[in-house]
Amino acid sequence: MNPFVIGVGIIASYFFGTFPSALIVAKRGGIDVTSAGSGNPGTSNVVRLLGWKYGAVVFALDMAKGAIAAVIGWQIDGTRVSVLAYVCVVAAIIGHTYPVTRKFKGGKGVATGGGAMFVLHPAISLVLFTSWFIIRRLTKKSSVASLVISIALPIAVAVDGAEAWEITALVVMVILIVFRHIGNIQRLRSKQEPSV
Repeated sequence: MNPFVIGVGIIASYFFGTFPSALIVAKRGGIDVTSAGSGNPGTSNVVRLLGWKYGAVVFALDMAKGAIAAVIGWQIDGTRVSVLAYVCVVAAIIGHTYPVTRKFKGGKGVATGGGAMFVLHPAISLVLFTSWFIIRRLTKKSSVASLVISIALPIAVAVDGAEAWEITALVVMVILIVFRHIGNIQRLRSKQEPSV
């Protein structure tokens, strides 16, 4: 593989990740999502502020960022599930959570990672995607649902027979996502996490 092409693919994945889905959609609804609600530019905050229709658009756009990154790695490497695909996915998640275009203040990375997993592991992703809605409905906490399915992902992929390197890559993704949820975890412990 050409190192220049690999570098371009990784950088492109990062910048796809920085696309400000929530900011653009919320602005169409007349709200600055970074200064209202939780201030987080993500699906849950948009849903709280503007409803599910706006939130669904943000969710779909954020998933698309991860899916595009996975496809970039796949096309460069020639293998759907490859180290490069995961590097591109992690780059997109970092772009979403720490966008250089917005002073490194981004979202949580769950939808972006989820979109990538629909490319890399569609069957597992469908089960976890469905589980997210069930858990959110039962707990009324998007953060709980997001944390549960994120932690379940590497376990499910391991059970499915993935190689050690892939499980390690997924654990790195999960650590990044859990780290972005530290505030949510603290609010959950103090019973101050808002419901959806």
